[in-house]
Amino acid sequence: MEDDLHESEVRNPNPDNVRLWVDRAGVRRYTGKNSRGAEVQIGSVDVDGVFTPGELLKIALAACSGLSSDGPLSRRLGDNYDARIRVTGSPDRESETYPLLDEVLELDLSELDADAQQRLLLVVERAIERNCTVGRTLKEGTKVDLTIEGES
Repeated sequence: MEDDLHESEVRNPNPDNVRLWVDRAGVRRYTGKNSRGAEVQIGSVDVDGVFTPGELLKIALAACSGLSSDGPLSRRLGDNYDARIRVTGSPDRESETYPLLDEVLELDLSELDADAQQRLLLVVERAIERNCTVGRTLKEGTKVDLTIEGES
């Protein structure tokens, strides 16, 4: 498959020039790729060793929150702090949407007093609200343009 710049990338340019695509790898199975060499296996829930698209959406949200909060947390807790962000949400099969995604950021704040914990959590919430592109996009909604190109 050709991975040259497609019309959609011209209409909606990526400032970092990172190309993203999926290639079909089998029945109900795809491989997501980027031009930096990363790959992720994607498939339906009945295929082992893959993420579903919905799981990737949730992971993207959790990772975006983590990356958005990394600066303030590492400044206060040190570069080696541990964190886990759990994200859950069940699909509404009638509308084929996720009406609610619930994130929980787990941190060890035991080294901080109660006031310092509250201040840090406020800074972290603001950093995520301001910098998490995935979360902001999900909250605001986005337009998706689909073009289907067939070879003759």
